[in-house]
Amino acid sequence: MEKSADAFLTIGELAERLGVRTHILRYWEEQFPMLEPLKRAGGRRLYRPADVALAETIHDLLSRQGYTIKGAVGYLRKNKGEAIAAPVQTAPIPNPVAPQINSAPSGPQIAFVRDELRRIRQNLTDALADA
Repeated sequence: MEKSADAFLTIGELAERLGVRTHILRYWEEQFPMLEPLKRAGGRRLYRPADVALAETIHDLLSRQGYTIKGAVGYLRKNKGEAIAAPVQTAPIPNPVAPQINSAPSGPQIAFVRDELRRIRQNLTDALADA
């Protein structure tokens, strides 16, 4: 059964969600003063939804965007520790010359590539003749 979005997460649950080990989260608490989960008796950590969002932001900055710890701390201080939106996924720009890998090239695609190669060969021949 999935917890609701408003539920507090234990350190193990958050670590599993982010795909990191629990000691990494403890280290982040030392390095990022704005990450302060609730601590219950015996030091048991409970992460509120805002803490979860911040931890997800930290994870994104460090693992996907390539920030250093120092750079990520500076970024979060500048932005007051607010969670950032997930990066926008952009579709790759298709190469009109290359046929699609998952399908066999069609007649018009082959003709287009052949014509492009002939044009390139002619340009090279002309350049060599001028040299």
